[in-house]
Amino acid sequence: MATREKNIWILILFILSGIVVGGLLGDLASNVSFLNWLSYGEQFGLTNPIELDLSVVKLTLGVMFKINIASIVGIVLAIFIYKKI
Repeated sequence: MATREKNIWILILFILSGIVVGGLLGDLASNVSFLNWLSYGEQFGLTNPIELDLSVVKLTLGVMFKINIASIVGIVLAIFIYKKI
């Protein structure tokens, strides 16, 4: 049972790294004329962060997702690599 949980965490780690690396490569590719299609994408989330003021502590919470073609390629590649191991 422990190995299955470990495999799920490794898969999540692979997918997150695919998103991060893919997003970074997509941003870098936006400056190259023949690779700028990799940077096409959308962003969604909270435009105005939620603020919670408790007089002692002030918390600001916000989430923004930016996904592009390179991130999707990174996710697919991460799942492919995970299945090969």
